Amino acid sequence: MKLFETVPLRSVTLRNRLAVSPMCQYSARGGFASDYHLIHLGRFAMGGFGLVMVEATAVLPEGRITHGDLGLWSDAHVDGLERIATALKASGAVAAIQLAHAGPKAASQRPWEGNGPLSQADFDRGEHPWPVVSASDKPYGEGWLKPMALTRPMMDDVKTAFVAAAKRALTAGFDVVEVHCAHGYLLNSFLSPVTNNRSDAFGGDLEGRMRFPLEVVQAVREVWPDDKPLFVRVSAVDGLREGMSIDDTVAFARQLKLLGVDIVDCSSGGIVPRYEYPSSYGYQVPYASRVRAEVGISTAAVGLIVNAHQAEAVVAEGHADIVAIGREALVDPNFPLHAEAELGAADPANPYGSFPVQATWWLQGRANQIKQFSATPVAAKG
Repeated sequence: MKLFETVPLRSVTLRNRLAVSPMCQYSARGGFASDYHLIHLGRFAMGGFGLVMVEATAVLPEGRITHGDLGLWSDAHVDGLERIATALKASGAVAAIQLAHAGPKAASQRPWEGNGPLSQADFDRGEHPWPVVSASDKPYGEGWLKPMALTRPMMDDVKTAFVAAAKRALTAGFDVVEVHCAHGYLLNSFLSPVTNNRSDAFGGDLEGRMRFPLEVVQAVREVWPDDKPLFVRVSAVDGLREGMSIDDTVAFARQLKLLGVDIVDCSSGGIVPRYEYPSSYGYQVPYASRVRAEVGISTAAVGLIVNAHQAEAVVAEGHADIVAIGREALVDPNFPLHAEAELGAADPANPYGSFPVQATWWLQGRANQIKQFSATPVAAKG
């Protein structure tokens, strides 16, 4: 099965083509990782995923989406993340981390507290907004904070922060870094004509709008070791017809390839609070497929990929090199182990051989016991 082939990326090898997408948990305090993050992410490594990516991790305190975001803007944040990277690798996964700046979507509520601008209820909890920045001064949506358009010196500070965070990620033991250029966050706000109305060298046509995101990616690539892969997450389309198009993203990906990016992680949407494109199972896979085919760069496909046969088809048909699972991984942290059995890739003589050894003998014993029974299980009679 193609899904269970190993994936060489520079000196790093994924044990299969299944990855866990970065999913913000909004559960950090002061940007610090906790036992929650260790347990949350560790279960995916034990569940057989080839790569597990830590959620969007802010490169500056003001780059957080919410007060609960992880951060890597100081050396003090390294220890908690190092513990996670070590645990992921000990369970056979490649440890990855996404570096981000929320831009115009910063200083907002956790999803379960409203998923909008901070309100009086948040202030009463002691959570107050901070000044937000973007490519221009256009707010994300009605009622959201009006951002300040970044000046050139401020842009240099952001770039320096991405570089410093990448160095800390290396110290923490991560083998993959992903630069977040999607979902309406800061770097995406430069790329999109919806949010970028600058009149300087960083606005206007696509070449100008790409300039700052490419500067950041190049700066990160220069400090990230040559033997370690670099990913970039993009919104292949903004979600508004007048926003970034797939043609724009293909052009952007060509430049990313020249800078030494290894994987373009193809998502979509997020530039405004609505999405105008059709959604369905695997609705973003065609974006990954087109970027891969037209640019000749490896891609990751994401978005409502919900079962093993669908995931296998994505890679077997050449649409992407990696299938990144998000919400389905929350439903089933053992998705790769179950997919292996479902697709017939497991050894029939040792169907639980890919499970952690601590679980294998329990499960094999259970299977042997069940073989003795032919009836459908029912509640035991007292």
